[in-house]
Amino acid sequence: MRDAPLRTITEDEIAAFHRDGATLVKGMLSREWVDLLGAGADEAIDRPDVMSENLGTLRVDQFPAAKSPGLRRMVEESPLAEIVGRALGSAVRFYMDQLFFKPKGLFLPTPWHQDTCYYNLHGHDLIRAWVSADPVPRDVSLEVVRGSHLWNTTYSPLAGRDPEADDDARATLENARPDEPVLGADAYDDWNYFSGVRDTRLPAVPDIEAHRDSYDILGWDYEPGDVILFHGHILHGAGGNIVSERPRRAHASLWAGEDVRYLHRAGQIIPDPRALYAHKPRSGQFLSEFPEVFPVAWSPEDSA
Repeated sequence: MRDAPLRTITEDEIAAFHRDGATLVKGMLSREWVDLLGAGADEAIDRPDVMSENLGTLRVDQFPAAKSPGLRRMVEESPLAEIVGRALGSAVRFYMDQLFFKPKGLFLPTPWHQDTCYYNLHGHDLIRAWVSADPVPRDVSLEVVRGSHLWNTTYSPLAGRDPEADDDARATLENARPDEPVLGADAYDDWNYFSGVRDTRLPAVPDIEAHRDSYDILGWDYEPGDVILFHGHILHGAGGNIVSERPRRAHASLWAGEDVRYLHRAGQIIPDPRALYAHKPRSGQFLSEFPEVFPVAWSPEDSA
């Protein structure tokens, strides 16, 4: 049984998400869920695996709910599915999650990037729910370029092997097949951010940090229990170069609405969800065609 949020997301908050590409939704999760989030994050942090990567002072875990019972409950039982479903106005399916851990001390910035290019996904109805077990002040919190989810541009990822400097990477990019993923199920045996190839045929992410005054940048002071919703296509990053006396344990879950399809990307960086490989998905198939892997997590009928 999925728990309900402390309050219903408002029409103004929903409008802000669609207009700006992101919004802070205050006071949605109870203290019990915040505590479970912290415990679940600690479970994942204490169990590094092949899907864990240290990027300087940032630890990133892909699919952490697969190894943390607490985070699995966040995905399966918390109010997050209802919150994102109401924001999209449709049924939603859970796609994957990530954990972003910065221990106390010097917080380095998270570079500006877009998530779309990292996954074998295509569609507009993509939404992330970003939550933290710790207070996160504006200067080290998530930032987005307002409205960039509507620019209709897929940017090149920051990770992956460089095909302009690596002959094997260039051959991989040029010979990628449209009917099979670049990263197979064996990626779960030995993966890192350079397992895939950076698709340099896509435009580079603009140098937003060097020209901040040229962009409309949104950011928030975050308190545990809040939820930051942001669009799957939006340009985003996080501030840094600040010493923090507390850690930042942030969990971001990715949810798909009705129009999201599978797409074989030559520059795939993150493996497909493990259970999807057995179904041999083809580009263009809706995620709804794989209900065993992506069951409906919440739909408007649930509140009727």
